[in-house]
Amino acid sequence: MYGAPLGKHAKKILLLGSGELGKEVTIEAQRLGIEVIAVDRYDNAPAMQVAHRSHVIDMLSSEQLRTVIEQEKPDLIVPEIEAIATPTLVELEQDGYHVVPTATAARLTMDREGIRRLASEGLKLPTAKYEFANNLDELYEAVSKIGTPCVIKPLMSSSGKGQSICRSVQDVEASWNDAMTSGRVKNARVIVEEFIQFDSEITLLTVRSVSGTTFCEPIGHVQKDGDYIESWQPHVLTDEQRLQAQQIAKILTDALGGYGVFGVELFVTPNQVYFSEVSPRPHDTGLVTLVTQDLSEFALHVRAILGLPIPDITVLTPGASCALKSPIESAEYQISGIDEALTMPRTQVRLFGKPNATVGRRLGVVLSAADEVSTARTHATEAAGKIKFS
Repeated sequence: MYGAPLGKHAKKILLLGSGELGKEVTIEAQRLGIEVIAVDRYDNAPAMQVAHRSHVIDMLSSEQLRTVIEQEKPDLIVPEIEAIATPTLVELEQDGYHVVPTATAARLTMDREGIRRLASEGLKLPTAKYEFANNLDELYEAVSKIGTPCVIKPLMSSSGKGQSICRSVQDVEASWNDAMTSGRVKNARVIVEEFIQFDSEITLLTVRSVSGTTFCEPIGHVQKDGDYIESWQPHVLTDEQRLQAQQIAKILTDALGGYGVFGVELFVTPNQVYFSEVSPRPHDTGLVTLVTQDLSEFALHVRAILGLPIPDITVLTPGASCALKSPIESAEYQISGIDEALTMPRTQVRLFGKPNATVGRRLGVVLSAADEVSTARTHATEAAGKIKFS
């Protein structure tokens, strides 16, 4: 089911998670006259800097989450991250609140077990082989079934936190420790996935709106330890690969329901496309659409959840993004080299304004457009290399 959008009746959005993606959603919503309240676990998060007002709460606390929602009484509740008390969202939806895309989608995609079982066992989509483990002994057993190399992830995390490649039995304990200390939600359960030898890894932004289901051009990306480093659009697929990717994305998003942008991650091999993960919201690799498309993924998300038409999505130019990740930990970090970075042609620097730097934290992104994807990737990477954090 697509659900019933609120359309012109929506006047207030409450954003759960206020990072860089939420910041862009906030800006797009305000362009259409919508009041935005930003909520996160820390003060002065990026979206809070542009929202009408904000709240700081523990978003895994059912009581705090319910209190702020009942206080604000938003027309739309828009999750931007996974680490939320999703059972409370389900209850609030039953009370009449409108969760984007649905509370069930938010709950399922927060939990890798839920979404993997839905995709593989429920919908019969092609996925990597997988096992689950609740402790170190079970993890050794699961790795022996899947074989090495394999990928080990905590059930609940984002941006690659706690994810590692286990290349031999000797790596199992280290992978377990990494998953236990780095997951967004403390849950002593992990998923072990077959390591697929893919040609490419893509994000297929899938948009469900009053106009039906539409797809952005595929976005290629490079990840390290599960977190994106660079992305580009369009990524070239064969006609058969494109068809497989769109079929998988549509089956999955139809099952999740609701309106909005879904970031469907896929592995592409010569003969088969495999489902990997899905986010029921704009995707970090989709930051590239800020320079490539007539409507960015954020503009598309806002249009869709408001029930506004999306007749088409046009790529205006090839482009690329390169994440700016902090090499340091500091509460008062300094950024230099922006002027040098901006000497690259058709290049922009977007700094997120996060109050603290931690090692590996994404603090900004470089966006480059060019006549060819390869040129855009080169320019984005070179520009990113000129920016320093101290």
